Amino acid sequence: MTFSRPGAIDLSALKQPASRPSPAAGGAAGAGGGSYVVDIDERTFQTVALEGSMSYVVVLGLWSSRAPQGAAFNDLLGRVVDSYAGQILLARVDVDASPQIAQALNVQGVPFVAGLVKGQPVPLFQGAVDETEMRRYFDELVRLAAENGLTGRAQPVGGAPAEGEAEQEPEDPRFAAAEEAFMASDFDTAVAEYEKLRVQYPADVEVAERLARVKWLSRTKNADLQAARKAAADDPDDIEAQMLVADLDVSGGNVEDAFLRLIDLVKRTSGDDRETVRERLLELFTVVGIADPVVMTARRALATALF
Repeated sequence: MTFSRPGAIDLSALKQPASRPSPAAGGAAGAGGGSYVVDIDERTFQTVALEGSMSYVVVLGLWSSRAPQGAAFNDLLGRVVDSYAGQILLARVDVDASPQIAQALNVQGVPFVAGLVKGQPVPLFQGAVDETEMRRYFDELVRLAAENGLTGRAQPVGGAPAEGEAEQEPEDPRFAAAEEAFMASDFDTAVAEYEKLRVQYPADVEVAERLARVKWLSRTKNADLQAARKAAADDPDDIEAQMLVADLDVSGGNVEDAFLRLIDLVKRTSGDDRETVRERLLELFTVVGIADPVVMTARRALATALF
């Protein structure tokens, strides 16, 4: 499992206006007197699941109210998640009520369980598993999330923080204007706000990562993959067409293909065109994650292409 690349699942279509989550019925009690289980739908997916996963591990549990084993599996899943005392928040999705989420995750059957780490989906298992197997998956998920710098804890739904546990740190206020614009799908304003922050904080890695990601999402949000591929194939020297396909390949999880396309373009260009392609490639390195082994390999290939 790796959390550093966007993966093959595009969840951007699920962004909806903010809505408050409601506690899940029947969840086991967590350490703070509440449960770490919440039911979500398309309206609350953005605020509960995606935004929550920027601070702590979120597990998506997709189930069907029509499936005979659905309730029993939910009970087991909730008890196991609650035992992690906030290291994991379980966001349950009834696929009959929220089919769009299942479609975005390309779910072929339920129950289906996936992790969300810093907004990146990580498929875990499909079908019922026993408690021991479930804990093995979750232990590994928490461990790898920590390796990627995600160590926060969720607050119990409907309960107070556990004794001695600090309140969750608020979102960095520097990002408020940019995030508000992003939530409203105003990508131009979000990019402009992050650009201002980059001037103010040129060495801040988080600013650079947020800026790169918003720019990438703004370029791909309405793009047609088939049309983009045709345009790139029809004119191999069209830099914008080639770069758009690379952006879309990263969205689709074809990261190596995206990097190879742009490195080849670097080899075939010069002057300002080459610099434009190089900058786009560096930006995609940031989107995917500079520690990703594929990025490290591509960096070496880029250096060879340049020199």
